[in-house]
Amino acid sequence: MKISERKLTVRDLVDGYRDDGDGGIRGYGGKLDIRPAYQREFVYGRKQRDAVIETVRRGLPLNTMYWADIGHNRFEIIDGQQRTISICQYVNGDFSIDGLAFHNLQADQRDHILDYGLMVYTCSGTDSERLEWFRVINTAGAVLTDQELRNAVYHGPWVSDAKRYFSRPGCPAYGIGGKYLKGSAIRQDYLETAIRWINDGDVENYMSEHQHDNTAVALWNVFRSVIDWVQATFPEYRKEMKGLDWGPLYNRFRDTDPDPVMLEAEVRRLLMDDDVTRKSGIYSYVLDGDERHLNIRAFTRAMKVEAFERQGGMCPRCNEPFDMGRMEGDHITPWSGGGKTVPDNCQMLCKPCNRRKSNT
Repeated sequence: MKISERKLTVRDLVDGYRDDGDGGIRGYGGKLDIRPAYQREFVYGRKQRDAVIETVRRGLPLNTMYWADIGHNRFEIIDGQQRTISICQYVNGDFSIDGLAFHNLQADQRDHILDYGLMVYTCSGTDSERLEWFRVINTAGAVLTDQELRNAVYHGPWVSDAKRYFSRPGCPAYGIGGKYLKGSAIRQDYLETAIRWINDGDVENYMSEHQHDNTAVALWNVFRSVIDWVQATFPEYRKEMKGLDWGPLYNRFRDTDPDPVMLEAEVRRLLMDDDVTRKSGIYSYVLDGDERHLNIRAFTRAMKVEAFERQGGMCPRCNEPFDMGRMEGDHITPWSGGGKTVPDNCQMLCKPCNRRKSNT
């Protein structure tokens, strides 16, 4: 891996500055992609933006910025996007400070800004080397998500196209699946989720394999299929559905032809069951029957003490005496059979007997 210091001025940075909206933002004579696919949209408020310009005007140091060297004398910003855009927008006349735009300043004041020196480090190397370096930068304070870091490493046409679908405010993924997803499109959470769904959680390998693909249509099609399946299988939307890992459920059950009417009746019943403490787990449970999704309410200590005293300290399965610390609360009638977590349905079993019962 090669890390290099690049000395440049604001004059160099703003040369060829161009904001094409969805087409991206470029500067440094067209060689720098200021807003690459892995970065979020510009989010600085007025005070932060003005503070950047005031720092430059006073000749005070800005924090170091980091670029990725992508070859052929071209670069992408890793960290420093918002500072860079603030500077370029001011010099371009997009906003003013204290009633003065850049073009209102005296010639010497403009030159003072344009000659301001910037501290930039560039990185080139293998994918794994750059990813590790980017993570070190992130630890040091550059607030990039894991997915933004991956996008910096696996930049190319695939990431650029994926951004159309998953990474913009009001993007198509938000339009059809926003209520099922947690996180933020512009922080790349939607893109990361979609890749996990298509590749069993292995994001980096998928991105490495598809880095130079011209489009991300395959990923988009799988994402749409997952959302279509969820909406068809569970037509009644509830807030508990937001943020569930729908991709693996789709992969396991898409060909099982579940009955939405029966599923809805079971979901409604479980939502009203006080013993179910993890309501979001209901959707997985009604498909695979694994009670661990539900985190069934445990017996209270008072219930267990009552059962222990009622049994005289004897385990009713092996008829041996045990200290209470060596026993566990158990549903006499299993929860799946309609038993509730109430005192009358509580018994204390020794740990070996409880394990054996759980495995039968």
